[in-house]
Amino acid sequence: MRAYLARVDAVLVQAVIAAALSFAHLHDLASAAGQDGWKAWAYPVSVDLLLVAAWKRLRLGSSKAAGWCWFVVALVASLGANVATAGLLDLADVPDWLRILVAGWPAVAFLGGTLLAHTAPAPETASAQAEPETAGPPADSEPESKQPAPHVPAALVNHARKLADDHHARTGSPIDPETLRARLGVPAPLADAIASRL
Repeated sequence: MRAYLARVDAVLVQAVIAAALSFAHLHDLASAAGQDGWKAWAYPVSVDLLLVAAWKRLRLGSSKAAGWCWFVVALVASLGANVATAGLLDLADVPDWLRILVAGWPAVAFLGGTLLAHTAPAPETASAQAEPETAGPPADSEPESKQPAPHVPAALVNHARKLADDHHARTGSPIDPETLRARLGVPAPLADAIASRL
C-alpha cells in the first residue's frame, strides 16, 4: 500500500510541476505576443481546458475523430509555447505570424470547445440506449412455461405413436422429443405436448 501511495504521490508531483511549467510558458508567450494582464493568464487556461475536453471525449469512446483532432490542436499549442520559450524565439521581438496565431487562438478554442460540448452524448440518451439490453421480456409476452399447452389433434398423436414405435423397434430406446420434432416437422412446444401423450 505504501509503495502504491508513493508511486501516486510521485506521479501527482510530476504532473503538477509539468502543468505549472507549461502554464508559465503559455503565459509568457501570450504576454510577449501582446496579450497583457488577465488576457495572458487566460491563454494557458484555454489551452488546458481544450486539452482536457478532448481527452474526455476520447475516453468516452464517441466521436473519436473529433476528440483526436482537438486534442492534437491543443497539444500543438501547448508544445509550441514550451518550445518557443526555450530560446528559439526572441520574446522581445515576436514575429508577426506568431502574434496572429496567439490573437486567433480564442476563436479556435471557442470553436473546439463548442463542438466537443455539443456533440457529446447525453447521459439520458446513453442510458436509454442501454435500457433494452437489460430490460425483461415485453409486457405482452409471457414466459414459455406459462403459455397454455397447444391443442394436439388425435390424428397427429396416432401418427407420432407409429413413429415412436418404429424408432423403438430400430434403436431399442424410446424416441426423444427432439427426434420426434424433427420427424414430424413441428415446433418444439407442440412436439413436447405430443411426447407427453405417447
